Amino acid sequence: MKARESGMPDEQMWDGFFDTDAILDGLGICDLSGNIVDLGCGYGTFSLPAARKNKGIIYALDIEKEMIEAVQTKASEAGLRNIHAIQRDFMMEGSSLPDDSCEYVMLFNILHAEHPLKILAEAKRILILGGRAGIIHWNYDPTTPRGPSLDIRPRPEQCQEWIKAAGFELIKPNINFPPFHYGMVGQKL
Repeated sequence: MKARESGMPDEQMWDGFFDTDAILDGLGICDLSGNIVDLGCGYGTFSLPAARKNKGIIYALDIEKEMIEAVQTKASEAGLRNIHAIQRDFMMEGSSLPDDSCEYVMLFNILHAEHPLKILAEAKRILILGGRAGIIHWNYDPTTPRGPSLDIRPRPEQCQEWIKAAGFELIKPNINFPPFHYGMVGQKL
């Protein structure tokens, strides 16, 4: 099940919307030794840089076969052996990863899906005790060049409520990632 309004622009345009290093560093996704999951990895915009910055396995999951093939090709060309790209409908079937097996879950531009609490519950299930979930989403601003329509685009306060409702402690409640995104981090207790 694809997230609502989840179509992707071409890769060059998409990559231009993010300062990946600033986002990964700001969310604390660097120098980790445990496994990391990128739910809805797309082109690998964050999976590949995360693989360079961390020692554990990066599980890059996406429903689209073309996205998984792109991530596999780029990882191979870059000599990154710690990326496992998996085609999976994680919104309907879960991630298939074992309970308590990951140190970090990346939830980037995905909580506009119809069931954000289901995604957060899956993130919590696969995280180790003390593991973290990082969220970024498009600012709630109609002038952003992309992002879901405002009627389904979550405001930061909504994401904060959802992460608490899913049983996480909100340890970084509001991070600004200009010009288009905000972020936050929750921790599994």
